[in-house]
Amino acid sequence: MSRIGDNIDYVESRIDEACKRSGRDRKDVTLICVSKTKPVPDLREALEHGHNIFGENKVQEIRDKVEALGTEGIHWHMIGHLQANKVKYIAGVVDLIHSVDNDKLAEEIEKQAAKRDIIIDVLCEVNMAGEESKFGLKPGETLEFVKRISALKHLKIRGLMTIAPYTEDPESNRVYFKGLRELKDEINAAGIEGVNMDILSMGMTGDYEVAVEEGANLVRVGTGIFGERNYAVKTE
Repeated sequence: MSRIGDNIDYVESRIDEACKRSGRDRKDVTLICVSKTKPVPDLREALEHGHNIFGENKVQEIRDKVEALGTEGIHWHMIGHLQANKVKYIAGVVDLIHSVDNDKLAEEIEKQAAKRDIIIDVLCEVNMAGEESKFGLKPGETLEFVKRISALKHLKIRGLMTIAPYTEDPESNRVYFKGLRELKDEINAAGIEGVNMDILSMGMTGDYEVAVEEGANLVRVGTGIFGERNYAVKTE
């Protein structure tokens, strides 16, 4: 039996239940296996179990894993903080960048996408809880930010992402997930040309069920699938 496969099945079953509780269509929610710091054999185990969507935090780690596993039939997501000078290494490689939160980064994504004549899908990261240790836009500045970067022709804003506080009580994060959904609706209602957000990336191992109940389309689960992370692994 595959431990990782069993864990994926368990998380998927909890997503199913959260969808039922909230009257949502299960097809609207996608599980991202957060594989940061995890070795390639763990990802192979997930792939053998039929799961092919992985989230990574570091550019170098994405590059190493893409070199080992390729991109054919695998979907890579950049979910961590991204420096503008590293965009060139993942442009055209990842399906979605979750962590756009400043003009310099957005403009570099535009530049690298234009060079390759592609459109890069992005999410705007919002620091809903106002934690000083986290990156992300303030909720109140997100609408204006979206208006500014919506003019970039090779960058497509698909939605919003947030990293809620670590907590023993998932219910305490409901307010942030609900707030992100309401912010998405507010931005969509503003009628910005070329912007029709359809993605909310929110919820991790400790609180993904609450996030699904509040409208998450993408949930990012790492520890619940692969076990505790090994931060001694060299990345960048």
